[in-house]
Amino acid sequence: MLKVYHAPRTRSIRILWLLEELGLPYQIEKVAFTPKPMPFGQDVPFGKVPALSDGDMTMFESGAMVEYILERYGNGRLAPPVGHADRPAYLQWLHFAESTAFAPVSVVVWMKLYRQDAEQNAAIIADAQVRAAVAFEFLEKHMGDSEYLLPSGFSAADIMMGFTLNAARAFGIIDERFAKLDAYSKRLAARPALVKASAL
Repeated sequence: MLKVYHAPRTRSIRILWLLEELGLPYQIEKVAFTPKPMPFGQDVPFGKVPALSDGDMTMFESGAMVEYILERYGNGRLAPPVGHADRPAYLQWLHFAESTAFAPVSVVVWMKLYRQDAEQNAAIIADAQVRAAVAFEFLEKHMGDSEYLLPSGFSAADIMMGFTLNAARAFGIIDERFAKLDAYSKRLAARPALVKASAL
C-alpha cells in the first residue's frame, strides 16, 4: 500500500489530495516539519517532506510523486494521455506550479514563517514578491473564463497549482489584483477531496 510521510501545511497535501481524488487506499505517517538551515534534514526517508513509499520503492519531490501515482494507479484519470491535445499544456502547468510560480513564493514563506527575520531581509522578500506577481499575472491572463487549467477540465496540474496558490494567498501575494486566480483557488479549496486531505 502507498505510504505518505505527511507534515501539515507542506507539499505533502498535494499527494493526499491526489490520492483522495483517485479514491486510492493509502497510509499516512504524520511527521512534524522542523525548519532546518539546509535541505534533507527532516526525520523521514531522504530527509524531505513529502516522501512516498510503495513497497520497496521510496521517493521524494511532490511533482514526481504525482506523475508516479498517475502512471501506476491513475488508469487514465486526471492526466491527458500522450497524444491528447491537452497533454503539452498539462505538462507545462504541472511543472510551472512548482518551478516558476512557487520558487519566489517559497522565499517569502521561508523568510517570514521559518527564519522569522523578515525585517532584515525586506529587499529579498520584496524582490521575491515581484517575481511571484509576474508569474501570477501570466497565469491570471491564461485562466480567462476557464474553471481549470485545461480545456478538458480538472487535472493533476490543478492539484499542483492549488498548493502554490494557497501559499501565495496565505502570504498576501495573491490579492484583489488577481480576481480570477482568487476565484480559481477558492474553487479548488472547495473540492471534497482537498477538504478531506486538509483535515488529515
